[in-house]
Amino acid sequence: MLLAAYASPLYAASPPSYDCLIEPAETVELGTAVGGVLGYVYVRRGERIKRGQVLAMLDSRAEQAAADLARYKSQLVGPSELAEAKIEFSKRKFERRKDMATEKLLAQQDSDDAESELRQAQADFKVAQENRRVAQLEYAQQQAQLALRTIRSPFDGVVVDQMIWPGETVEPGAAKHAILKLARLDPLHVRVVMPMQAFGKFRAGMKAAVVPEIQPGKSYTASISSVDPTIDPASGTFVVFLDLPNPRFDTPSGVKCRATFGAAPSRQQASQ
Repeated sequence: MLLAAYASPLYAASPPSYDCLIEPAETVELGTAVGGVLGYVYVRRGERIKRGQVLAMLDSRAEQAAADLARYKSQLVGPSELAEAKIEFSKRKFERRKDMATEKLLAQQDSDDAESELRQAQADFKVAQENRRVAQLEYAQQQAQLALRTIRSPFDGVVVDQMIWPGETVEPGAAKHAILKLARLDPLHVRVVMPMQAFGKFRAGMKAAVVPEIQPGKSYTASISSVDPTIDPASGTFVVFLDLPNPRFDTPSGVKCRATFGAAPSRQQASQ
């Protein structure tokens, strides 16, 4: 673990500073929920990405064809129109034969047969409507299956690494078969290790000046997001977590730093 630095009594007037580490707010390895052959990767390592952006896609020609077929079936209106025409014809036929049967010009059986034909036509129309609804649901299912083969970014960030290339087979749910590794860099998380003597002196919302190890002349303002409620008995330390805004991605991550609480912002901060 990182070791906290104590302020010397000779310099008690100066705010104490502590060792810290700047980390991405979130790091994920993206895979797929279905297996297949990777068809396309649309981004490169180090590229900035937006939430919802399409990053990669499995070969989906068969699934796309199935979706197109399901969409065509869902738009068919011929069976319903045919059933409606049968209903209209059977209704006129039944009314004529019913009137003739009432006037004793036709056997009652003929009137009953016409009524049966009308009911059959109405049932055929209902079946046609149900079949179209089933086709619409099948289309929605095919669209969902197709969407599973498209990999989108869950947040704004950067591409950290690419592990699989087009033409390789992707297995669902396998960490070793992740396609891309992404990092969310706004905000950054700063992990500050504190001595147990400082426990209870920090709370959420307090500000700190953070100076990255590779940028010793530049400091950034961060605020406490949470404080570890437990102390590590082995090291006698606890952790304070800071959020460091990084809208331009110009603050490095994965580097050590120094955090000073209660310090005034530097000139470099004020100019940002």
